[in-house]
Amino acid sequence: MPATHHSSAPPTPRTGTPLAHPADAGPPAAPEPPSAGGDVTAVGRIPVLDVRPVVQHGRRPAKAVTGERFEISATVFREGHDAVAANVVLRDPDGRPGPWTPMRELAPGTDRWGATVTAGAPGLWTYTVEAWADPVTTWHHHARIKIPAGIDTGLVLEEGARLYERAADGMPARERSLLLAAVDALRDESRPAATRLAAALTPEVEAALARHPLRELVTASDPHPLLVERERALYGSWYEFFPRSEGTEEQPHGTFRTAARRLPAIAEMGFDVV
Repeated sequence: MPATHHSSAPPTPRTGTPLAHPADAGPPAAPEPPSAGGDVTAVGRIPVLDVRPVVQHGRRPAKAVTGERFEISATVFREGHDAVAANVVLRDPDGRPGPWTPMRELAPGTDRWGATVTAGAPGLWTYTVEAWADPVTTWHHHARIKIPAGIDTGLVLEEGARLYERAADGMPARERSLLLAAVDALRDESRPAATRLAAALTPEVEAALARHPLRELVTASDPHPLLVERERALYGSWYEFFPRSEGTEEQPHGTFRTAARRLPAIAEMGFDVV
C-alpha cells in the first residue's frame, strides 16, 4: 500500500484512536468520532480534511449509480517523518461495511489521497475515509538505509521482527505463517544482516502486509452520504410536451389520459424521459 514520509506538518490534538484489525477481512472501520461540522470531517492524531465528493457540506448526498466507478479523495497528513496511509470504507443502506479500499497519494508531496470505488445496490449509502500511521512502511524506510550502512543493525532487525509479529496476529493462517517465517529470518544471527533483511522484504511478504496492514493511530472522517440510484439515472433522452395540446375532436383541451396515448410514439423515437 502506498505510504509517504513527511518532514513536517502542523501539530494536532492527540485524539486518534488506535485500532487492531481482524484476521480475515482487512482492517475494519475505526469508531466514528463526533462530527466536526461542515466539510472538515475529523482532526485527530492524523487529520482527515476536505473529503470529496461532498454536496452542501454533507447536507445533501453525493450521487452515483449501481456499478459506477468514482473517486473519493481527502487531504491526509501527519507531523514528523513517519509514514501515513489511508483507506475508504463504504457502508451499504443497512449500515454493513463493505471491503476496505486502500487510497494512494494522488501527486507526491500534495497530501491529497484518493481511491476509486464502486457502490452496489441502489439506496442511501455512506462512505468514510480512515487515515492511519503505517509503522511497517516506516521501518522499511529506515531499514533500507541503516542496514546497508551498518548502523544499529541488530536493533533495526529486532524492531522489524517485533513489528512483523504484531502484524501476523491479525492475519489468516497462510499469511501468518509467511510473516512468522520472516520473523525467524530477521532473528537468524547466523546469516548476514542484508540477507536477513531481504527475507523480510520479499514480494510475498509485502503483498501480505498490503492486504492486512498494521495500523496505528487510526482517525476516521465523519460518514458522508452517498445516494446510489439505478443505472438509468445516469443518462437519458428527454422529451417535453404539454398534455393540454394532446386533445381530441371531442375534447380539444387535452388531459393526462389523452396525453398518455402519445407515449408509445415518443418511446419509438428513442426518448426515455418525458
